[in-house]
Amino acid sequence: MTMIIPPAHFAALQEGKAETRHLADMLAIDMARLLQRLGLPPTDIAALDLQNQGFVSRMRRAGTLIGSRYSEAEIRALQSHASDTVRGFAAYATVEALSREAPQTAGGFCRAIRPFAADRHFGVREWAWMAVRPALAARLAEAIDTLTPWVRDPDPNIRRFAVEVLRPRGVWTRHIPALRRDPSPILPLLNPLQTETHKYVQDSVANWLNDAGKDNPAFVIALCQSWRIAQPDHPGTRRICRRAQRRLAPPPDA
Repeated sequence: MTMIIPPAHFAALQEGKAETRHLADMLAIDMARLLQRLGLPPTDIAALDLQNQGFVSRMRRAGTLIGSRYSEAEIRALQSHASDTVRGFAAYATVEALSREAPQTAGGFCRAIRPFAADRHFGVREWAWMAVRPALAARLAEAIDTLTPWVRDPDPNIRRFAVEVLRPRGVWTRHIPALRRDPSPILPLLNPLQTETHKYVQDSVANWLNDAGKDNPAFVIALCQSWRIAQPDHPGTRRICRRAQRRLAPPPDA
């Protein structure tokens, strides 16, 4: 069934004055129009060929354009824009601008993307990890070291980002072959979260392990077994392990 967007809300989305509520809102937005409102030249916008791109590609191309045209201060100002879509553009723009500064470290990318990883809107948090994932995957060992303190952060959005950004298969992104072959280097990020209490983070840990189980089922089974032995009564541990093994074997008792 097609979801109907109220006209007033639709108009506000198109003007960059409202946040999306769900995927239907996101898909309805005319990104070229938003870019025009941000002052990008029409010729540059036309060159993006947005009408012939998939959703993620449109976001990436729009953000790359902003990153190449805006100053650092102008990109930073977009972090507080009323539109979550524009803030998503800014996440990609931040990575684009930083990528042109050589040499760049995983720590630099993580510091730059952190405001987007902690954004109040679920969509911006997704754009954050998708935008920076290629840069971190290319610096994998350093990225894991940088993100290890993040999994103990008080903000569950930051804890969740630290796991989600390096999923071996991921969603709408290229896989990370090194972690598909051997998921064990990620343990400094996963082990501290075995007793996670926030479902948003639990789901990310479980999904990471579900990804890993497609290539390394023995790793996931052994890890969950060790967690269940260490934390036999923790409801978070039980939930993570049950969801992590949902396609491997009958789930353990709840």
